[in-house]
Amino acid sequence: MVSWLAMGERKITVHVPDDLLERAQKSSGRGITETVRQGLRLVAAGETFRQVAKLRGTVKFSLDLARLREDRA
Repeated sequence: MVSWLAMGERKITVHVPDDLLERAQKSSGRGITETVRQGLRLVAAGETFRQVAKLRGTVKFSLDLARLREDRA
């Protein structure tokens, strides 16, 4: 059996407002641990989101809708 510590995880204590946790769990549809993990993933991805937003309008590409539809046939 693999210990959760061996997987690079840490047990932490976090104080959060009850209403915030309840809303987050309702939104995620998951338990406390997975809800907190999902929130941390979103915070960690924030910088990537900001960098992608800066690229808006700077990347040029064109789509040929007719050609794309040919691939379905």
